[in-house]
Amino acid sequence: MKTVYDFSVKDRKGKDVSLKEYANEVLLIVNTATKCGFTPQYDELEALYKKYHTQGFEILDFPCNQFGQQAPGTDESIHEFCKLNFGTDFPRFKKVKVNGEDADPLFKFLKEQKGFAGWDPEHELTAILEDMLSKADPDYKQKPDIKWNFTKFLINKKGQVVARFEPTTKTEVIEEQIKALLA
Repeated sequence: MKTVYDFSVKDRKGKDVSLKEYANEVLLIVNTATKCGFTPQYDELEALYKKYHTQGFEILDFPCNQFGQQAPGTDESIHEFCKLNFGTDFPRFKKVKVNGEDADPLFKFLKEQKGFAGWDPEHELTAILEDMLSKADPDYKQKPDIKWNFTKFLINKKGQVVARFEPTTKTEVIEEQIKALLA
C-alpha cells in the first residue's frame, strides 16, 4: 500500500527530500499562502508545532500560489515572511501546485486518499468561499481538488492519510486528532 513515505519533495532551496525522513512521526501537510485571509493560521500552526513537536509531530508547509495569487514571491522571501511575522520553525518546502495536471505528485496522492471534507458552517469566511466556488463550479463539493489555501492533511505514524481539514476547520478539532495519533 502506498504511503506518503513513497514521495520525495523539494525543500525551499530545491534539494530533494524523501518523506521517509519523517517515518514514525505524525504529520500535518498544509498548502499555505502569505497574503490570504487564512494566513493568521500560521500562529495556530506554530503553537501546535511548539506543543507537540517533541512528541513526534511535524508540520510540512507547502506554499501554493494557485488560489488568488496569494503566495507571491520567491521560496526564500516566503520563508523570511513566515519567520519574521509568525516565528514559524516548522519545515517549509518549495512552492507547489496542488491542483491541475501539473499538481505535485504528493498532493495528487493526498487528494486521492481524502476528498473535500466540507466547510465549518460557523466560520466567517465559509459563505464567501461557498459563493465564490459554487459560481465557478456548481459541483465543486463532489471533486477532491483542494479548494483554498490552508487545507491540511493529517498523516499517521505509518504514513497513511487519516484526515483532511478544510481551512475553516477549527484548530481545536485538528489538535484532538493529533493528540489521539500521538498517544
